[in-house]
Order: sequence, then structure tokens, then C-alpha cells
Amino acid sequence: MNHPFADLIGLVFESVHQGRSLCRIEVDDKLLNPHGALHGSVMSALADTGMGGALYPLLAEDESCATIEIKINYFRPVQEGTLECTTQLLHKGKNIAGLESEIFNNDELVAKASGTYSIFRPEKHLKIKV
Repeated sequence: MNHPFADLIGLVFESVHQGRSLCRIEVDDKLLNPHGALHGSVMSALADTGMGGALYPLLAEDESCATIEIKINYFRPVQEGTLECTTQLLHKGKNIAGLESEIFNNDELVAKASGTYSIFRPEKHLKIKV
């Protein structure tokens, strides 16, 4: 699947299975905040994308998903190395799914996230009225 945002931050999926995913990012200077630590939004994006990657194989061909909410706890700052995000599905209903991700930096837990996702069937000709 083409994923321009993942390409922008260097996110690569190592594996995607039914309800599980593993993805990585190599920490790069362009991802650091002014204090020299990895910007928190990079870890949030890693978890969010990992959750979507774990959920997509469980969706019907005409279904899609979108993040309703995501909560992340940051435990340690990251300045270099590899971030590895493991995600697992906690629950999938007809319209809602819950997932959890753990993010490691060189085998040390640095963040944990939980997310809720909407499962829906997009309309082919969606018209938005303002």
C-alpha cells in the first residue's frame, strides 16, 4: 500500500498479521525536537500507523478504518537508534476496534499507546456539505 506519510518519517512495516503488526523507524536528526530528543508526534504516528496496519487485514474488502482516539504515555526520551513498535488487537466489534502498541528503543520500552478505531464502509461518492 502506498503510504506517503510513512515514507516521510521513514516508517517501515516489518510484519503485518491478523490483529498484529511490527513496524520500525530509524531515528534521524530531522525527527528531533529543538532539545535534541525525538519529537513525541513521531512516536504517536508510529503507534497510530502500527494500529491501522494490524487492523486492516481483519477488515472486509469494502471496509476501512479511522482513528477515533489515541492515548500515548512516554516513558523515556529517545535521541538515537531504532524505534520498534509492536501492536496487537485487543477487541474488534462490528463498528469499533481497540488496539495497543508498545514502542521500544534498542530493546527498552519508551512508550505505550492505546487506540480506538472506527470501522466503516466509505461511500464511493461522498459529498460533504458545508
